[in-house]
Amino acid sequence: MNQTNSQPVEYNYKVVRQFTIMTIVWGIVGMSVGVLIAAQLVWPALNFDTPWLTYGRLRPLHTNAVVFAFGTSALFATAYYVVQRTCHTRLFSDRLAAFTFWGWQLVIVAAIITLPMGYTTTKEYAELEWPIGILIAIVWIAVMIVFFGTVATRRTSHIYVANWFYGSFMITVAMLHIGNNLALPVSFMKSYSIYPGAIDAMMQWWYGHNAVGFLLTAGFLGMMYYFVPKQAERPVYSYRLSIVHFWALICIYIWAGPHHLHYTALPDWAQSVGMVMSVILFVPSWGGMINGIMTLSGAWHKLRTDPILRFLIVSLSFYGMSTFEGPMMAIKSVNALSHYTDWTVGHVHSGALGWVAMITIGSIYHLIPVLFNRERMYSIKMITTHFWLHTIGVVLYIVALWISGVTQGLMWGAVNSDGTLTYSFVESLQASYPFYFVRFVGGLFIVTGMLLMAYNVFKTVRSNAVRKSEPLVAQTA
Repeated sequence: MNQTNSQPVEYNYKVVRQFTIMTIVWGIVGMSVGVLIAAQLVWPALNFDTPWLTYGRLRPLHTNAVVFAFGTSALFATAYYVVQRTCHTRLFSDRLAAFTFWGWQLVIVAAIITLPMGYTTTKEYAELEWPIGILIAIVWIAVMIVFFGTVATRRTSHIYVANWFYGSFMITVAMLHIGNNLALPVSFMKSYSIYPGAIDAMMQWWYGHNAVGFLLTAGFLGMMYYFVPKQAERPVYSYRLSIVHFWALICIYIWAGPHHLHYTALPDWAQSVGMVMSVILFVPSWGGMINGIMTLSGAWHKLRTDPILRFLIVSLSFYGMSTFEGPMMAIKSVNALSHYTDWTVGHVHSGALGWVAMITIGSIYHLIPVLFNRERMYSIKMITTHFWLHTIGVVLYIVALWISGVTQGLMWGAVNSDGTLTYSFVESLQASYPFYFVRFVGGLFIVTGMLLMAYNVFKTVRSNAVRKSEPLVAQTA
């Protein structure tokens, strides 16, 4: 890369450390809430007859904690790290970066307080009421100023592809959040959407699916394009493919939202557009997966001894699986079986726990020694144990819900010769009951792995094994 000068740069790792540590904390919190509500489906008395602990209030807390507290904190941490390292310059504004950290923690705490109290817009992934929604927009715009300001002041002529993905997720999620959250407040903690009926549903799933598409996919692909080559110590398999992957993904993904509204009041043409674009989306998604996995060409042997690399590569396998399954479920005939069943929940979690969580965990294990100037993680064996705990947990979880979901779809659609339903809803619930227990067990495996990770990180930070190979002050030349 060409530099404008060769002066040493002292990177701002403080905000990266803060977001990284809170990623682990919020991961444990969000996933623990998920285990609790999974347990409530098996043992309903675990809500303790307390309104704040009911499934209906904790479930949106779980999704918000995992997506926005855990996932987005990871994205902010790695985006701030990657943009500095690839642009060879310090963050655009230290004070604004600090504001984004504390502002985002305030958003999360506000969600933890208000959602169990029942304050909600009822919109999936957008449940937080209007005062918190405004705060999210302010913090998000501040993050964009820090990120793009850093890109603008870079000491390199080239903008590395990971920054393209990070930048796209920031711009698009800002647009989605502001557009979907336009509302008329009627009190301090209550508002109503400005959109009527089917238009409101269309706006919600334009937002909802692209929150998945750009935050949980594009953002984490930025993570993949930096940390997989770094951990593998190999160049990206095809830089040209990464650029094609980027443009194809962002041009197609934005149209896929209507597949959430098959067999509803949404016009048929809009449903069909969502279905077709979802099926086409399979191609760039697998292009990105292949690009990431093939980066290991010539270094496959490292998987035997490097559990961090295992996290990163297995996450790509889950990404490929989820981005095959999603387009198939968007086809109307398949959707007729899968919609409203546990199959959808299994699909979401194969992406969230398999792709998002595993790429995040692998990236954090790579980051911690660098951020805290340590030679390596405290225990590689603990990372290996965490890998198997998490992998087994995810497989138990998603396989149980695949079986439960297909069972539900078949039972709900079964009719007698006279046209009456063969099974009641309660009978389908009884059939799903064993699989809910397996899901709960899978969740226990995952949370146990996260607690082990927290301990490993704590011991690494407290270690005296100071890193010698890569100081915090780096040469840009």
